[in-house]
Amino acid sequence: MDKKYGVYICTGCGIGDALDIKDLGGVAEEEGYPVKTHPFLCGKEGVELLKKDVADGTNSLVIAACSRRVNFDIFRFDGCVVDRVNLREQCVWSHPRSEFPALEEDQKDSTEYFDRLQMLAEDYLKMGMARIEKINLPEPYKLDTLNRKILVIGGGITGISAATDAAKAGYEVTIVEKEPHIGGYAAKLRKQLPVEDPYEDLIPPVIHSKIDELEKYPNITVKTDTVVARIAGEPGDFTVTLKKPGEKIEFDVPFPLPEEMKLDENGKDLDVEKQHELYLQYNEGRQDILTFDPNGEKFGAVILAAGWRPYKPEEGEFAHLGFGDSPDVVTNHQFEEIAANGKITRPSDGKEAKSVVFIQSPDKGDDDSDFAYAGSITSLVSLKQAKYVCEDYEDGKAYVFYQHMRTPGLSENFYKNIQQEPGIFLTKGSVMGVSKNGDGMIVEADDTLLGEKIKVKADMVVLGTGMVPVTADDPVVNLAYRQGPGFRDIGLFDGYCDSNFICFPYETQRTGIYAAGGVRRSMTIDESMEDASGAALKAIQCLESVNRGVSVHPRSGDMTFPDFFFQRCTQCKRCTEECPFGALDDDEKGTPKPNPARCRRCGTCMGACPERIIGFADYNIDSVGSMVKSIGVPSEDDYDEPPMRVLGLVCENDAYPALDIAGLNRLSWSADVRFIPVRCLGSVNVIWIKDALSQGMDGVFLLGCKHGDDYQCHFVKGSELAEIRVKKIGDALASLALEEERVAQFEVAIDDYDKLPQIINDFVESIEELGPNPFKGF
Repeated sequence: MDKKYGVYICTGCGIGDALDIKDLGGVAEEEGYPVKTHPFLCGKEGVELLKKDVADGTNSLVIAACSRRVNFDIFRFDGCVVDRVNLREQCVWSHPRSEFPALEEDQKDSTEYFDRLQMLAEDYLKMGMARIEKINLPEPYKLDTLNRKILVIGGGITGISAATDAAKAGYEVTIVEKEPHIGGYAAKLRKQLPVEDPYEDLIPPVIHSKIDELEKYPNITVKTDTVVARIAGEPGDFTVTLKKPGEKIEFDVPFPLPEEMKLDENGKDLDVEKQHELYLQYNEGRQDILTFDPNGEKFGAVILAAGWRPYKPEEGEFAHLGFGDSPDVVTNHQFEEIAANGKITRPSDGKEAKSVVFIQSPDKGDDDSDFAYAGSITSLVSLKQAKYVCEDYEDGKAYVFYQHMRTPGLSENFYKNIQQEPGIFLTKGSVMGVSKNGDGMIVEADDTLLGEKIKVKADMVVLGTGMVPVTADDPVVNLAYRQGPGFRDIGLFDGYCDSNFICFPYETQRTGIYAAGGVRRSMTIDESMEDASGAALKAIQCLESVNRGVSVHPRSGDMTFPDFFFQRCTQCKRCTEECPFGALDDDEKGTPKPNPARCRRCGTCMGACPERIIGFADYNIDSVGSMVKSIGVPSEDDYDEPPMRVLGLVCENDAYPALDIAGLNRLSWSADVRFIPVRCLGSVNVIWIKDALSQGMDGVFLLGCKHGDDYQCHFVKGSELAEIRVKKIGDALASLALEEERVAQFEVAIDDYDKLPQIINDFVESIEELGPNPFKGF
């Protein structure tokens, strides 16, 4: 686009009182930019000023005012490139004269205060002008053909609910269920927990009415005794191969194996299936480069509602509780099967089980331990099954021993109702052991609410084992992705398929595939139906976003996507391997094959590329690099003791808003620091760090989301990958005679705003102790 520039400086919100606006505008005028100021740019008159200039042809605007995170819609103009320079939150509000750092009390009114603050504002303005020259208007990526059908994997209560909700919205849906009948586990229950007010009593399973409702929708197709063999493609254009359980599918092998690998040990040709297996091994499991199935069905989005399986204790795992030794010690799943078949009787001899003990924690005296994959659902199930005992026998007794009784939300009503049941005894306590007592058992418990040891005679003992997601054993989706057929193992979720457990509950690590129900966490039927609605809405949002050529999440509405300059690609595969979401496949040579509709727009590929050939229309190596180079670095030619200059590359999801909140609260940090927001720390290319240091900046730090066991990174792996890259830059720094301590990475959450001044100032102090960068002035 032919750009016509304009710089607009707002003097409101204290900006005009703290800065020399004339000198600030002069910085832009020296670069040939026309400058206009206004006391209230976001007000009616200010907006009209901007709109008039846009109508007169100005299409590249640098707006120096408040943070880019506020008034976004006000300062958005169709057909224009806009950059927001943050003079308010991260300049004048965060550097009030009374708290200006690095100045003694008698210097608070000195010119040095104004000089440092003015330099800060001028650098930010120069960075904005540098960026606006290097970015362009994005053009949406649109598929040649968009398929709006939704595939639901799993025909249980979650899958049926999701399919019904999507069908109500007018979308075609196909349910794939591996069993001969739909209904899932919900159809095998004796009774279920309440799903509506007053949430007090057990009710008949709602699954049957849900199936009846499903059958009323002609736009829902149900395929039983069917599983997914492979999903290829991208949102809006998935190609799905379906098969019968156990059936073998022969996919083509598009690129030949080495000749010696085509023969068996006897020198005979291997069959196609074996060649395919070896081919996957030879190509590191890259199913993405297999040819698409020409007979596969087309879908636009996928809802994964494959459910869960009962936890299966290993041999001897709960021996102290009698499991495996006595047939009358069962799991809650086994007890539900017994109850669904009629009155509760002992498995050992078929006699009435009138005294049943429910154990919710497997370990002796361990307050933190529950059964694996347990949670609030297992607490509620124990209450439900205790109620069965009282329903079957007037003199029935149920004893529930727990370390944690979790009944969230309106389930508390059910818990209170159970407490009033005379035949049910509830107490916090540790079960020390289960022993035989004639044809029954004795359960010994300690540390109870009664403050004494208890012995209970029991006909049966029920262990509150958990619900294991089927994805822990089987990828289910069988993706034809570079990174394998399942979800990337980030070591956190024990087989659950969450992408970000804090912010995005339905969104898996694979764009266009949305999880609901037991594959996401252990849930009640009520929760599963609600979860299904959320996943259905996300699938619909995905389809409509792809149709408009924009990102679905977390950068919702982002029209950009990565562009590759393939002529310089060295096929190093770093972008394909490091992409957290499998957006990139590659061919037999290792050349990336982008799938823009899969892309989350995090920029991790851009940060990974050593050749720097990947970028976005409005965010690329050159745009950020130019911002870095535009920062003024004072030298001894200008000052006897030049001030330090430190660069902060900050994550726009958590760190940047936290800085804004700190500024809003008038918290202050060193004015020697310059911030550049980045999409994710994973998008940080080390060339930016090298450029900053080579031009004389004294230090660089990265500020972003937490990673590890309690990760909060919106892009799953970005912060972790950035840390790895920062550590590897140490050798390069050493070769330049620079200390490794000049580069650091810090983790913050969005609510850590009050910690930021200390983090920043401590780093600046550590840089001051190291002394000036020896490249300063060159």
